[in-house]
Amino acid sequence: MRSRYSAYVLGLAHYLLETWHPDTRPALIEPDPPGLRWLGLSVRQTRLRDPDHATVEFVARCKLGSRAQRLHEISRFEKVSGQWRYLDGDIVGATADPPTDP
Repeated sequence: MRSRYSAYVLGLAHYLLETWHPDTRPALIEPDPPGLRWLGLSVRQTRLRDPDHATVEFVARCKLGSRAQRLHEISRFEKVSGQWRYLDGDIVGATADPPTDP
């Protein structure tokens, strides 16, 4: 999760696509809106469901213009060929519409 957050901060769409599960991976990732600043990531909980499935609950904070936003999500990850891949996630309680997927 931390590496994917860092990829969002750095605008590394290729890394995000590489770490996305092939069953749910989008064809491309739109760039962040101009002026979006990522402010931090808090991993609240991780759970290993079995050796190949896990969840990560996190809160990512960002700011666009003068508007601060939080993305609170429980993400599902699955191992594919021995590597963890982001499968999908459920929004828990964002204070505003999230700017992008994690």
